[in-house]
Amino acid sequence: MNQEDKNDYKKGSLSLVGSVALGTGVMIGAGIFALLGQVAELSGTWFPYIFLVGALISAFSAYSYIKVSNAYPSAGGIAMILQKAYGKSTITASAALLMALSMVINESLVARTFGSYTLQLFEIENEAVWVPVLGVALLIAAFVINISGNKLIGRSAQIMSFIKIAGIVIFALGALWAVDFSIDGLIPDSSENTEYSAASFIGAIALSILAYKGFTTITNSGDEITEPKKNVGRSIIISLLICTVVYFLVAYAVNSSLTISEIIKAKDYSLAEAAKPAFGDLGLYFTVGIAIVATISGVIASIFAVSRMTAMLTEMNLIPHSHLGMSGRIQKHMLVYIAAIAILLTVFFDLSRIASMGAIFYLVMDMAIHWGVFRNLRKDVNAKGYILISALLLDLIVLSGFLFVKGKSDPFIIIVSVGAIILVTIGEKWFLNSNKKS
Repeated sequence: MNQEDKNDYKKGSLSLVGSVALGTGVMIGAGIFALLGQVAELSGTWFPYIFLVGALISAFSAYSYIKVSNAYPSAGGIAMILQKAYGKSTITASAALLMALSMVINESLVARTFGSYTLQLFEIENEAVWVPVLGVALLIAAFVINISGNKLIGRSAQIMSFIKIAGIVIFALGALWAVDFSIDGLIPDSSENTEYSAASFIGAIALSILAYKGFTTITNSGDEITEPKKNVGRSIIISLLICTVVYFLVAYAVNSSLTISEIIKAKDYSLAEAAKPAFGDLGLYFTVGIAIVATISGVIASIFAVSRMTAMLTEMNLIPHSHLGMSGRIQKHMLVYIAAIAILLTVFFDLSRIASMGAIFYLVMDMAIHWGVFRNLRKDVNAKGYILISALLLDLIVLSGFLFVKGKSDPFIIIVSVGAIILVTIGEKWFLNSNKKS
């Protein structure tokens, strides 16, 4: 890492509050506004509880990351965990790159969500055209902010996270008050759930897990967090708890305000739709405003995290890199590449397909993490084997169910995702072998 990188990304430059803000910034931006409608489409009126199940599975997954990060805090984050588990191998490089791609996909997911919610303020035809246009504009703005370094990112993440969490909680409590919340209402009306299979519910869980994967942003920040051996784990746990409470409150409020058919019809902007019967136009403006803040902070945090991760992968000689005539440090080059890929995804894929690809890539990478820690690191990091195996099996069950559901409803995205995984694996094997020969 060159001197400019060291100056911009110093050890201890992110506080506990700042790292929690980064984690929740990614999670809440994608989870609530982008995925709520997608989860409801697969699970009916039980979808608020799907987010609780997703939180539980994510907690099992977080165990591996916390244990290794506590023992070996590093700005390499997931790449460091994989390399310690598998060495400098094709598995390490491929799984790390899948995680990076999953994070870039997340940026596209949130960017399109930004476009979908912003358009609710206007009566505009051709929404299919304007959603990607607004999404691309957000990605460009987030790119510009990210070249400023940690301090501005940390401050903006803290401010935006506070605004959006407070706003979302106000929305949830207000919506619950408007529909006369009662304990009896916690039991969903099962009459609308007759058409959902067990596989469909598992597919919904896969998407809900994607809503929590932002905790890996904290892992990737590594020793940039103050007292990392203590605060990385704390940051992950606090972020997961905050998001679990927020997700459930909002999902329950939306479920109380709209029927499942109404949620599915407005699945790309379901919170804005739920605000109309509860609060009228004022509620709509408030909800869209919070969505804009949430998605902006989510994209900023995600681009920051993935640029740092891919820069570290380059430094570790795990992925190829070309300057393409650009000057400056590698991390800034990565910002350009990441923004370009995210823009292409935003233009050519809809929310459902973007979310599906992200979930598949993330779960495959996550399984590689758990198996590597179980097989090669559990004694070094003092991890309990049964928890690691439980996390691995839970991921496998969820991924299998999700592939089954998508294989029936949208086989194209399965073909694209599996093809991408194969290409990444072959490409990484070729790259690593070429480096050995040279």
